[in-house]
Order: sequence, then C-alpha cells, then structure tokens
Amino acid sequence: MRAGVSLLAIALAVFSCSPQDLPHAGAPRSYNRLIFAGDVMFCRDVRRQILASHDTGFPFRKIAPLMMGADIAFVNLESPFSDRGPYFDHGLIFHAAPEMIDRLEFAHIAVASTANNHARDCGPRGVEFTVSWLRSHGIEPLGSGLTTAETHRGVVLERNGIRFGFLGYTYDQENGNWHDIDNRIALADPKVLCQDVAELRKRADVVIVSMHQGIEYLPKPSAAQVKFAHAAIDAGATLVIGHHPHVVQPEETYRGGLIFYSLGNFVFDQYQREATQHGEMVQVSFVGRDILATHIIPIKIAPTGPEVE
Repeated sequence: MRAGVSLLAIALAVFSCSPQDLPHAGAPRSYNRLIFAGDVMFCRDVRRQILASHDTGFPFRKIAPLMMGADIAFVNLESPFSDRGPYFDHGLIFHAAPEMIDRLEFAHIAVASTANNHARDCGPRGVEFTVSWLRSHGIEPLGSGLTTAETHRGVVLERNGIRFGFLGYTYDQENGNWHDIDNRIALADPKVLCQDVAELRKRADVVIVSMHQGIEYLPKPSAAQVKFAHAAIDAGATLVIGHHPHVVQPEETYRGGLIFYSLGNFVFDQYQREATQHGEMVQVSFVGRDILATHIIPIKIAPTGPEVE
C-alpha cells in the first residue's frame, strides 16, 4: 500500500460521489457501484494458507472493505467446488472444498464467473455442484449452468431500480483433460455472444460480459480477445471484464463501451513471476444506465491474500 494511504481512505475516495458530480442533476437517478476483480482459486498453496490461518475471512480479510462497499462484486472463480474427489496440492487440476464458499460470502461476492478452462476439473458433477452450491449461498454463477439454455440466458441482478445483466464465456473448457464439449459451459463464440446479448438486453438495462480469454502472461490482448470484446460492445454490452492471462492487460474505450482485457490475479499462488503477483480491482460507478466514473485499484497478491498497493 502506498505510504500514508489507508484502506479506509481509498474506500471513501472510491465509493463517494457528491451530487454535483452526477450527470443530469435535475432528474434524480439511482446510483450503483460495481466492483470487479480477477482470478480466484482455493487450492494448492492458497488452500494450505487458508487451513493454516484458522480465519474464515482469509484470504479476503485485507481487501473485504472494498468489496463490501459495492452494490455488486464480481470475481472469476478458477477452482470448481465439489464434494467428491481428492484435493491436489500441486498441478493444474483445481478442486475447491465446499466449505471454502464462506470466503466468497465474507467478501460479499454476488457474481462469480465459472466459465473458464478449469470449469470441468471436477468432472460433470463438479459443474453441477459448483452452480448449485454458489446459488445456495446467494452467489450467481456466470457462464455455466445446469442446462445450456440456462447458461446462455445469463444472470440479471437488480440494484436500486437498475437491472444489471451478466453473461460469461471461456475460450477453452477442456484444460487438456477432456476431448468433448460440455454445452453447459459457454464458449467464446462471437456469433453466439451476439445472440445472447440481444436476448439479455430485453431483460436488462445494462449488459456486462465476462471474457475468459487470452495468452497467459502476455501483457497485451490477443487478436481473439480484441475481436470477442469488440463483438460484445457492438452487440450492445456496456462493459467487458477479462481474465485468464494472470497478468494485468490494458483497458480500452470502444464505441461508448469499456473493455478491461485482463484484471490479472486476485487470489492465486503464482509467485514465480513478478507480473503474476499484481492485479487490479476496477470499480465502475453508474448513474441510472450510464457510467459515471471508473476507478482502478492496483492490487498486490501475497500469500496472506490480496492487498491494495
């Protein structure tokens, strides 16, 4: 954290807005704050640290005040939940113990993207269990569902009279372990995306697309990321939130929409590279359907959890 700057001070700066800052001051409109963070997993060294901490708020303890201050908080959940199978201390098969859900509850997470390359790490039951387990704890899964239609219907959360619609997609769902496609997990097909956004706009005032895509550790977006993100905005989305590269990538303003290509890591154990030990939280403030302001909060990823740099 920067010297002399407290988490409380940052929260007050980020989550405050005076009436004169609001557009169209003559017509009162609702104000909402949405906050987005990157990749979260609850296995390998993260699991070991959680078990050693004996703290139900770990690893979000230091960052939770920022999450709690938002009307909607979002993360990308890389480790599916399952009540069956082993927990792996190493490797690229992720499995979160069901009791780890209380960490997301502590951080007031409202939406968790479950469309990513680890979505099937616990098999077909893991896909179903993750969706049902999140919902049973008041967290909406995004990009996977119990049926294909449910997945592509998306999620709508109403806050202060504004309906925020969410859709999620991944470039890959096989993770090198599967040789077929589970249609309950949305793949990043621009044509399907456009159809989904068009349908969701009938039920939502603002559409937000989660994009799990890109090349790991590359600081710039790939051509596929740009194509998919632009297609989302062209179809009527207001925001595109990217993850998967595990490093921060640039943001872009495109045709009135905002694209954050990668927010990097948030809760992860990739300490072998400097770039993977940093991420971003992004707060987007809305007045009615319109974006009022965005705030980027640099995050340091430590074994004791994310903290403001």
